[in-house]
Amino acid sequence: MSDALVAIDNLTVQFDGRPVVDRVSLSLHRGDIITIIGPNGAGKTTLIKAILGIQAATSGRIMRARDLVIGYVPQHLSLESTLPLSVKRFMLLSGQPLSECVSALARTGVSHLLNASVHHLSGGEQQRLLLARALARKPDLLVLDEPAQGVDINGQAALYDLIRQLRDELNCGVIMISHDLHLVMAATDKVICLNQHVCCSGHPADISHDPAFIETFGRPVAESLAVYHHHHNHSHDLHGNVVGSVHSGSATGHEECHHDHH
Repeated sequence: MSDALVAIDNLTVQFDGRPVVDRVSLSLHRGDIITIIGPNGAGKTTLIKAILGIQAATSGRIMRARDLVIGYVPQHLSLESTLPLSVKRFMLLSGQPLSECVSALARTGVSHLLNASVHHLSGGEQQRLLLARALARKPDLLVLDEPAQGVDINGQAALYDLIRQLRDELNCGVIMISHDLHLVMAATDKVICLNQHVCCSGHPADISHDPAFIETFGRPVAESLAVYHHHHNHSHDLHGNVVGSVHSGSATGHEECHHDHH
């Protein structure tokens, strides 16, 4: 895995003796888009923090490419509401030159907001601003924590398409996390289902308009989204919680995979 941007080997992170991430292994290369899915408390954010180097591992190893540049996109802006802050000033706080900041804002479609207050941006505009800040670093690896948080369904489709375009333009790797077990981006190359350990992993299926799927999940799937179908010996509810054993053969959103419990 010498050409991997990040290679994780048997990573475990414990809090108070309890494993939050349990013996996880994965590798990510240039051009890869990997989405980590799973319920709240599954360890997704802890895993991302370990990749970023801000969460220490209890055991196992994380190997990063030499001089790796990471662009991080958090879920949302957490700023003091009484602090005056323009988009321009926010971008300059990244330490990048103004020309790079303006170019990144233009690439994410929000350069017209250069002098706007960050407090007055919509959810979609905030996410594009955060993406621009990460993009200004010309990253080898983009790390996104639920990038569609607070964005409407049409905005989500456009945002995921933009992420794929940026992957192609920068020849970078992308790893992002999502709370939704069943809806993942068509742009994703690989899906990892995490619930402390890796439940399963694989390529997302093509988009499904199966009436049984729509009946089960309550809404059609946007054209830019795909359903990840697989089967394993337990099923999840809509929130990703394990609800019982299943048998192979269902085509309504259960999942087919191998388990990686070691």
